[in-house]
Amino acid sequence: MLPVTRRNPGPLRSQPIGVGSVGHRTQVRLEGPRRLSQLPGPFAARGSGGTGLAVRRWTVLSRSNPYRFLGGALLATAVFAALYLFFVRTHAGQAADQLAYDGADFGRRSVTPFTQGILDWLPMASAVVGLLLTIVIALIRRHLKTFVVAVGVAGAAIATTQLLKYGILTRPDLGVEGYAGNSFPSGHTTVAAASALALFLVASPRTRSKVGVWGTVFAVLAGLSTLADQWHRPSDVIAALLVVAFWGCVGGAVLSVNRGAVDPPPHDSPSRQWWIAIPFAIVSGLALVVTLLDASAGASGALIAYIGGLTAIAASGFLIAVTATRLFAPLP
Repeated sequence: MLPVTRRNPGPLRSQPIGVGSVGHRTQVRLEGPRRLSQLPGPFAARGSGGTGLAVRRWTVLSRSNPYRFLGGALLATAVFAALYLFFVRTHAGQAADQLAYDGADFGRRSVTPFTQGILDWLPMASAVVGLLLTIVIALIRRHLKTFVVAVGVAGAAIATTQLLKYGILTRPDLGVEGYAGNSFPSGHTTVAAASALALFLVASPRTRSKVGVWGTVFAVLAGLSTLADQWHRPSDVIAALLVVAFWGCVGGAVLSVNRGAVDPPPHDSPSRQWWIAIPFAIVSGLALVVTLLDASAGASGALIAYIGGLTAIAASGFLIAVTATRLFAPLP
């Protein structure tokens, strides 16, 4: 709770205003003729009956803690490592992942023309369009530092995926039939998600949640296409999303160092809508359990594993998106 006082001389009682549930240290500056009851969201005065300090405009100065973003980066790294150790370095993980990959044969004939077209133009188109939109938004908002950070972390995510896949990570031969080379993580998904991340970072606080939702839809569709067209296994796609999430947290830590003015978070923020990912997570979890119990199952087992892979990708994408929206809410 922070006291609000008037700069002009004269007697005036201070009135506290709640800073909401953002969880960051926040300063509120109020000026001019407007009542506290008219302030949006958590900054509206409670229990004042519509009376209180008259103010003209309000500004929120955020002091977001960079350690929250560094904690998110460590979490993304830990999940990435666990994903690699199980789905790439163990026989059970490789078998489950490969079974989901094989299950894509069920829908490949009907979706291949569509997904093949997406995969053909995805890397170049998403990079070019994402860069152009990022430049336009950054120029409109006049946030040069944010633009530099956004482009930097997006490029770092793409470079990290290529380095991990071709230079560091290996896939041992554990007797599982299928493509023996390492495809972990997915480059196509990384490019799509990195482009969405750049737009997410330069977007204004009022539109950032919407940009995050649509960017997630784009990245998830790109990842689903690589599985449906049998370019990648499910773990490859999820790993790519985690790489982008890691660098997004790094960018957030850099941007949170400086204090800046932000708009209030919208009332219906996607950061509170965890239910979007819950159905996908439940289905993918059940499918994984069934697949691990009988990884040698025939056509029905492959179909179950494939559905589990699709829902796991969707659940991972939306969980990362709503977490990012909450983390970045107080940033300018």
